[in-house]
Amino acid sequence: MSTDLRGYQMTPATGSIRSTEQCAEGTWPARAREVSHIGSACVIEGIGDFDLDDLNLVRRRFPDRLVTLDGDVITVWPPSSATR
Repeated sequence: MSTDLRGYQMTPATGSIRSTEQCAEGTWPARAREVSHIGSACVIEGIGDFDLDDLNLVRRRFPDRLVTLDGDVITVWPPSSATR
């Protein structure tokens, strides 16, 4: 499965580059260890590999964003800057 990431960029944020938040139960996958915001992107790091249920939980929280899974990391990409 290939995902075309053209048009998606993690641009530097003004002010704070990275912030973290608590992993409240039910808000994030149970395996979530840390949730970081880098600009308008969101990176969820796990204490083990995430599964498709975890990915779908995050996709429901961000229905208009590209959400990808890579083992123990789920990334919510910034909104596309490409004109569609």
